[in-house]
Amino acid sequence: MNAKDVIRNTIDMSSMVIDSYLKDLSDADLLVRPVAGMNHIAWQLGHLIGAERHFVELVAPGSSPALPDDFQQGHGRDKHTEDDPSKFYPLARYRELWGAQRQATLALLDRLAEADLDRSDATFPPFAPTVGALLNMVGNHPMMHAGQFVAVRRALGKPVSL
Repeated sequence: MNAKDVIRNTIDMSSMVIDSYLKDLSDADLLVRPVAGMNHIAWQLGHLIGAERHFVELVAPGSSPALPDDFQQGHGRDKHTEDDPSKFYPLARYRELWGAQRQATLALLDRLAEADLDRSDATFPPFAPTVGALLNMVGNHPMMHAGQFVAVRRALGKPVSL
């Protein structure tokens, strides 16, 4: 197994976990805040899609699909307290957007040579100073939010999904 394989495995594993947490949620469930101050899943999905797109664009500008014009209305960093359902999408739309971005992310990973993973750039965030670290973060970032998805599931009385 090489570094690209590890990155792909991390991305695939987080997709499997998040998909299992979303599989039986309704669109209304995405707006549940089981704890005061906790971000609802709809905002988090937008945040995860936007962050993945941002990371890929840092590595290879123009590699990602465009986001809808109204995307920032509910998903900007300053919108985490937004609860107006009209600012968010149905689960199917989030899956579509994330699926398209994920395809672009994995296509970029496939195009890179192993040596490219060591490349750094002044525009990369300090927590991910190389291409490899940025792409690995794409897989790790959803796992940072997974516990909040579980809190929603528990509040809704959903079964353990994994």
